[in-house]
Amino acid sequence: MNSSTHTPNPFPSGPIKLVIASRESALAMWQARFIQRRLETLYPSTSVEILGMTTTGDQILDIPLAKVGGKGLFVKELESALADGRADLAVHSMKDVPMNLPEGFMLVATGEREDPRDAFVSNDFLSLEDLPAGSVVGTSSLRRQSQLQARLPHLKIESLRGNLQTRLRKLDEGQYAAIILAAAGLIRLGLSNRIRSEISPKQSIPAVGQGALGIEICSHRTDLLTILAPLNHPDTQVCVEAERAMSRALAGSCTVPLGAYAVCEDGQILITGFVASVDGAQMLVETATGSKQEADALGKTLAQKLRAKGADQILALLDHA
Repeated sequence: MNSSTHTPNPFPSGPIKLVIASRESALAMWQARFIQRRLETLYPSTSVEILGMTTTGDQILDIPLAKVGGKGLFVKELESALADGRADLAVHSMKDVPMNLPEGFMLVATGEREDPRDAFVSNDFLSLEDLPAGSVVGTSSLRRQSQLQARLPHLKIESLRGNLQTRLRKLDEGQYAAIILAAAGLIRLGLSNRIRSEISPKQSIPAVGQGALGIEICSHRTDLLTILAPLNHPDTQVCVEAERAMSRALAGSCTVPLGAYAVCEDGQILITGFVASVDGAQMLVETATGSKQEADALGKTLAQKLRAKGADQILALLDHA
C-alpha cells in the first residue's frame, strides 16, 4: 500500500484491555460494537469487551420520559459502571446525553454523524402529508410532537415508548397509522427499508446531537484521552457542541420541546434552533453562524436570539404545566 494514502495510527500502543459500557438494546449494542471494532483496529493487541446493562430508562416504558426524569435515565447506570471501574468508557447516542454531565465525568469524543433527520415510518402511507385527518402518529418526543402539531394540526399524536424493535412492532400491530423515528437508528440496524420518507431538517429540526455517538469517561482517566482521540470527528464534535450549548443555555431536556441542528460549511458553523409549546401553537425558530473555534459561544448566541423572541415566556409556561 502506498504510505501516502494511509495515515499511520499516531498512538500505536494501546492498553491491555478496555471495557465499554452500553445499554443492551439492539441499537445501543450496534453502537458499542462499532466502537469496539474501531478500537480493535487501532490497537490490535488490546482486548476490547462490552459490558451490557439495562438502564432505568429501558425499564420504565409506560410513562413518557418527560414525566420520569428525562434522558439521563439512559446513562446513569453506565456512569456507575465507569465510576466503580467495571468499565473504562461508555458509548451513548448523543441525543440521550444530558446537557450537564455529573461531576467527575466528561465527553471525550464525538463520532461522525449518521443521517440526522427524522424518518416517517408507515405501512400504509408514503409521507406525513398523506395521512388523513385524525390519523394517530406515535412519537416519544415532545420536540417531534410540537413540530408536527404546528405543521399538521389535524393529526393525533400519541406517546410511543420502547426500543426501536418494540416501536416497529406496535406500528405493525396497527396501534398507529405512522410513527416517527430517528433515521440514524434504522440505518445502523439495517432497517432503512422501513423508512417511507425522510423529514427534512427544515420541517422537523432534529434533536440536539441526533445521529452522533458520544464517548464518556471519568474525568480522572486522563490515560484514556490520547487513546480515544482518534474516535473523535472534529466537524461533528463542534456542531454537537454548538447544539448542546444552545440547549444548555435554555435549560433544555426532554421536558422541553426544542431542537437544534448545526452543519459545517466553508469553515463556519451554521446552526438552526427552535423552542415551542407542546401543542405547537407557539413556535420560535432562529439561526446563527460563527467560526468552528467558537462553537460553545455560538450556541449561546442562538439561545439569546430565541430569548429575544420570547423563549423565556414559553419555557416558563412549560415549567408550570
